[in-house]
Amino acid sequence: MHLLKLHIQKRLTLHFKSTSPLQLLSYSLDMSWLLLIFLMAPAVLMAERCHPNDKAAILKFKNSFSNGRELLPMWTPDRDCCDIFDCDEATNRIIDFSLTYSNLAGTIPDSIGNLTYLKTLRLHKMPFLIGEIPLAVTRLKYVTFFDISWTNVSGRVPSFLSKLQSVMILDLSFNNLSGPIPSSLATLPNMIGLDLSRNRLDGSIPESFGHIASPALQGLVLSHNMLSGEIPTSLGKMKIYRIDVSRNNLSGDASMLFGSSKNTTVIDISRNNFDFDLSRVSFMVDTLVTLDISHNKIYGEIPSQILEAYMLQSLNVSYNRLCGTIPSPWKLKLAIEAAAWWCRGHANGDKDHGYDDVSPVLASLEGDGDDDDGDYDFAPAA
Repeated sequence: MHLLKLHIQKRLTLHFKSTSPLQLLSYSLDMSWLLLIFLMAPAVLMAERCHPNDKAAILKFKNSFSNGRELLPMWTPDRDCCDIFDCDEATNRIIDFSLTYSNLAGTIPDSIGNLTYLKTLRLHKMPFLIGEIPLAVTRLKYVTFFDISWTNVSGRVPSFLSKLQSVMILDLSFNNLSGPIPSSLATLPNMIGLDLSRNRLDGSIPESFGHIASPALQGLVLSHNMLSGEIPTSLGKMKIYRIDVSRNNLSGDASMLFGSSKNTTVIDISRNNFDFDLSRVSFMVDTLVTLDISHNKIYGEIPSQILEAYMLQSLNVSYNRLCGTIPSPWKLKLAIEAAAWWCRGHANGDKDHGYDDVSPVLASLEGDGDDDDGDYDFAPAA
């Protein structure tokens, strides 16, 4: 190595001895440019990607919370926001703003609307997030995944959410939202899944939900609210993979949700006041995975066609007014409470007969617990 160094030095000395002053000057300038480029390279490589508008928006978001500085110490003016959030490679704009399991205390600030290139907005499991959903979110023209869930956000479900024309998943579950469901949500043209469960919503299911604009709708979850009235007949025309309206005060006929031509995988209408003849229902035998009609006033017999539902994994028909012969043998183990038919001893099967000395039917594959965690997969079953 030492000999090689001496050799290089000797060659350079001979080169400079045979070089004119003008050539030496040119060589010196070339070396200066190379040195300058070398010194600037790290600065170029480390140049901040974060767009100034986005940086201003997230800093304003942080400062709007009383404990923002404490809980978001990495959000500083000298920090590249693209090191914190997912940024688009071409525009360097923030496209994913996700905050989960955070104790930030306060309302959703209007500055969230300044992140105008967002595709994902997720504020999840933030128990001290309060107040109403701000109008500023309507500036998020590109958002496809809109999730404000498991918070203490209150007020009404805003009708202005229908302006989010790119949204595919709208999840407002596990909040303190109240009032009616805005009919305008049915106009969202790209919606795949809508989850409004676990709130305090009242009124009826909008008639417009039977004419939802999106041809790709796969999941509709309205459970654990205070909805009342009848299900719109038009909703039966929708081909939805999952529908859950359980634990409301809905009444009347829900048979339109069934049908052999549908590709529904999950139907949960439990704990309502539905009143219809199950004998007249035809099932989607090729796709049905979960069926829960428990705790209603449904009467008639369990159709033997249910035996053809080879995908069926969970069935609960308990606490209704069912009677007749139990279809058997069941493909899966079916726990039936012995002699627990509503119309036991009443050959006429009068659906208006009182309970008296008989119990409602108990038929369940998975028990009657309430152990769902509120996480729904809107994709069709494999």
